[in-house]
Amino acid sequence: MDRSNGLYNNFEKDTPEARAERQFGNIRAVVEKAAESSGEFKSRMDAAGLAVSDITDLGSFSKIPVLRKKELISMQQEKGLDWLLTAEPGQLSRIYQSPGPIYDPEGREKDYWGWTEGFYAAGFRPGDLVQMTFSYHLTPAGLMLEQPLREIGCAVIPAGPGNTPVQMQLMTSLPVTGFVGMTSYLKVIAEKAREDGLDPRKDFKLDVAFVAAERLPESLRNEVEEAFGMKVRQGYGTADLGCIAYECLELGGMHVSSRCHVEICDPRTGEPLPMGEIGEVVVTPYTLSYPLVRFATGDLSRMVDTPCACGRTAPKLAGILGRADDTAKVKGQFVYPSQVAEVVRDFPQITRHQVVISNEGGKDLLTLKLVLGGPLDQKEFIPAFQGRIKLRPAIEILGGENDLKEDAPPLVDKRTYE
Repeated sequence: MDRSNGLYNNFEKDTPEARAERQFGNIRAVVEKAAESSGEFKSRMDAAGLAVSDITDLGSFSKIPVLRKKELISMQQEKGLDWLLTAEPGQLSRIYQSPGPIYDPEGREKDYWGWTEGFYAAGFRPGDLVQMTFSYHLTPAGLMLEQPLREIGCAVIPAGPGNTPVQMQLMTSLPVTGFVGMTSYLKVIAEKAREDGLDPRKDFKLDVAFVAAERLPESLRNEVEEAFGMKVRQGYGTADLGCIAYECLELGGMHVSSRCHVEICDPRTGEPLPMGEIGEVVVTPYTLSYPLVRFATGDLSRMVDTPCACGRTAPKLAGILGRADDTAKVKGQFVYPSQVAEVVRDFPQITRHQVVISNEGGKDLLTLKLVLGGPLDQKEFIPAFQGRIKLRPAIEILGGENDLKEDAPPLVDKRTYE
């Protein structure tokens, strides 16, 4: 199968001038639709003293205040989902729920989440049999990433997460050539295969992988590519926005998708920064049912415009370089200190707590450090934490010299990416 460089659509080779013209045309359509039907957007524009007529180019567009995820969560809870939509809920395709809790609507536009060109850039081609290991339950990842594969012409095994023996049985008994999921899980499969006396290169037919939901250190990419003799490429997006950027076969960063407008902005002011400067990723997808205009992701990155040998002319994001706020993303889930505090409040014997995230050996680990004023039933606490945060914590009970100070930060991210 020829997986060499190829473009999925002509937008990927736009000149800067053509790209800017197309971007503003799409943005104008989104702004007009949102100003007509979205209570959230109308309220934001009114508060800023702006009208649609004021948005005449990309420069004036950046004057619209950014929308943050924390605001989105509170709006959905206080105002209802309808306040943010431009269509009736029954006119949507699907409504998911992600941790927060937050609803993620999916409109009926073709390739709504916009991942198809990213999969093609990663080397997926018609005739691939692809194993999908993201969840299909409530959260959008499984279906979000299955649709573009079928659009390309691939067949999909909706395996979902976990149950590694069954995953391996599928991969070794069927001609599975593609994998979609987390790189750390591919590493788990390789390790389990060796334990069972299998050779990941000879007994599996994996050729390409599209990974997301966690950072990808080059050391981990190299380890998994070597184990299976395959190519591993990553995509960057969120459950709210869909695809933001993706890697091509040439690597060197993630090309910005043609289905959204991406800015790198000052986290304090929301104003765009010059090419090459580090700032917050702010995204406006060109979708109309659920207009998220200038949505601030909380992720830090920088843009580079070095020409790429793949032929795509879109600038690249130089990886995800940190977080602009006090949240962290672990195994595809956002961890909010406020959510952790809500769980802890139900257990008065916990006097202080701190979330510590590490990634020794390339695997993310969430440790919850606790200072106790009385006995804690971990068999009751851990399920309560997992039910709210969607992650199982490792518990570390502190005391004596290891006690937490009163001003200790609620969340510490110790991960390194070498």
